Amino acid sequence: MTNGKEPTPSPLNPAYAKLRRTQRVHILMAVLVRGTSGGKPFEEETKTTTVNAHGGLISLATPVTRGQHVSIVNPKTAEEVECKVAFISETKGSKTEVGLEFTEASPLFWRIGFPPEDWVDSMERKRPGTSATPARPTAAGSGTPRGKND
Repeated sequence: MTNGKEPTPSPLNPAYAKLRRTQRVHILMAVLVRGTSGGKPFEEETKTTTVNAHGGLISLATPVTRGQHVSIVNPKTAEEVECKVAFISETKGSKTEVGLEFTEASPLFWRIGFPPEDWVDSMERKRPGTSATPARPTAAGSGTPRGKND
């Protein structure tokens, strides 16, 4: 929803890239959220509605606050990542839509077989020591780069 002055968020709109770091994927995926609420630990099973390389949108019955740190678990892999509550919508029924932001980009967390291209870029930026151009193969055992005629 916009206020009439902001561009409509759409992948076809050029301003969309400025609104999102990476493209969203609409997918229902089971997750487990862990944290504290009212000073007491909680653990809640829920589902995502959208995900990207930097987090996702979930529905929670447990009250949380913006800026609060929680962790999210992918039950298929048992991988757990730290997140910050970045967005809280109005409560709809017994649940509230909550936007979670990973503390570090984690595009592999969701295990999506065909991630959007900008997720792959996030994976490359995250790896230390990677460069945009692949290393040239070396001649076997010599340590010297292979030439065109090798």
